[in-house]
Amino acid sequence: MALEIACDESGSEGEKLIGGQTDVFAHAGVRLSVEEAEGCLAELRRRIRSPAVEYKANHLLRTKHRRVLEWFLGPRGPVHGRAHVYLVDKKLLLANELRALVGPEVPPDDAILAAFNDVLRTRNRRDPAAGSFFAMAGDTAQLRAKVAEVREAKVLDPLVPAILRAVGYWSAGGEKVFLVHDEQPSLKGERLARIESSPGLAGLKFVDSRTDPRVQAADFLVGVARRIAEDELNGNGDAVLTELLGPYIDPESRWG
Repeated sequence: MALEIACDESGSEGEKLIGGQTDVFAHAGVRLSVEEAEGCLAELRRRIRSPAVEYKANHLLRTKHRRVLEWFLGPRGPVHGRAHVYLVDKKLLLANELRALVGPEVPPDDAILAAFNDVLRTRNRRDPAAGSFFAMAGDTAQLRAKVAEVREAKVLDPLVPAILRAVGYWSAGGEKVFLVHDEQPSLKGERLARIESSPGLAGLKFVDSRTDPRVQAADFLVGVARRIAEDELNGNGDAVLTELLGPYIDPESRWG
């Protein structure tokens, strides 16, 4: 019987890695039974005591619920030792792709990263964004060919690599994994086929998070993880929360 893991993401903006709403992408998986997840949600409701119909990560992130957040992430919390978080610093991911193409001689400042992101996202080679990037990086036939290869490879969106990493992490002990994932309309065609061909995957089911308490628990974890990581990235980190999050973070995260 396959190991069932419930997953959710936070900060997904497709291939837009700079100038969007979030600086960090996070993906989390939890190994909880339905009963354990229901118990987790019931305890969060008991501790938070909000009249809200649907609880989300932002309830945990409020200052008045700091103790609840520390409990949730801490060693006595419901997901400790039973969860995995994959983080991506979006700008770092984009800068690494740029360096791989042009080398270290072109400094990856925000202007060239934005132009690079635009040229990789567009499928129209005559788009004005392309001219902007090549004017900064050097307009050569070789560079244009390399950019075309990267564009076709569709390497920017971190969602598929994150799901593949979740499969790899949870199946490392030899047991195949069945993923129960929050609905992701963007996962279809070649992208879905790539996930389904993963050797450690026994199956994949997409669900409305409101119908599965395990996915709701993953939603709590991934939401607070992204916010903690983003605060750390932007120089506003909380040492206690960063330390509590540490055991969950995948060492293969695209993180500085």
